[in-house]
Amino acid sequence: MNIVVLDGYSVNPGDMDWSALQSLGTLTVYDRTSAQEIIERSREAEIVLTNKVPFTAQTIAALPRLRYIGVLATGYNIIDTEAAARRGVVVTNIPAYSTDSVAQMVFAHILNITNRVGHYAEENGRGRWAGNADFCYWDTPLVELAGKRMGIVGLGNTGMATARIARAFGLDVWANTSKSPAQLPDYIYPATLDELFAACDIVSLHCPLTETTRAMVDASRLSRMKPGAILINTGRGPLVDEQAVADALNSGRLAAFGADVLSVEPPSEDNPLLTARNSFITPHIAWATREARTRLLGICVENIRAFLSGTPCNVVS
Repeated sequence: MNIVVLDGYSVNPGDMDWSALQSLGTLTVYDRTSAQEIIERSREAEIVLTNKVPFTAQTIAALPRLRYIGVLATGYNIIDTEAAARRGVVVTNIPAYSTDSVAQMVFAHILNITNRVGHYAEENGRGRWAGNADFCYWDTPLVELAGKRMGIVGLGNTGMATARIARAFGLDVWANTSKSPAQLPDYIYPATLDELFAACDIVSLHCPLTETTRAMVDASRLSRMKPGAILINTGRGPLVDEQAVADALNSGRLAAFGADVLSVEPPSEDNPLLTARNSFITPHIAWATREARTRLLGICVENIRAFLSGTPCNVVS
């Protein structure tokens, strides 16, 4: 079985090995693959693994040997799954491998915003505390989370993990979800989207990107948020209207924005969120803990084994 990994560097930049995949066939790993290189590098492959390298209908049609596309991520919008199904090509994804890591990043952003540990550590490294007249100082708002209200949009695996952490911090948890009230733990209050945005001190986005949710956080919705509210996005970049969020930050309407995703990645230098006031952007790394990447590769191997045995799992095509 000829297996090709087209963009292996982001998943394994060298701190893990590919031996489990090598045991399943002849393996070729490319760190990165440009659009112009996809067909040539995949021509002899029966199994192709990709994180962000896209497969259009035209690309799939040009690869007659292709039998299986494994997406090394949960989201699979980079694949034309209908074209794959027409060709009989199985497409799988990797569900729920980074749940705890992403929920952890949500609170890394929240705690950075409310306590600004990095800011004070940098100031003290420059000697500010050593030269201070008093035993302490602060020049940012310091916020206690207990008793505040946190709204979670989308209660899938990551949304639920975030809700559990929020409860541990003493936050009142609201959620906008398709789950019925009977399916929710008693500490989660179900709310409409408008109720949640209007009432919560912190809003965290965990819903999938669809035509309904694209730019769901626009100028109108931002205007309904509480003055001084915090917005977190570890879901999908296009869930927010980036210019509208930047405008709300720069005007002081929105206290802070923490995000691990943007609408285009890597972003253009003029993305307004990169320079907006109290905008804290991490480079799509919530999923990238070693633990999560180890799970990802393990599930990838099991997906291929299941496919080879004739009982494919995690199929999205």
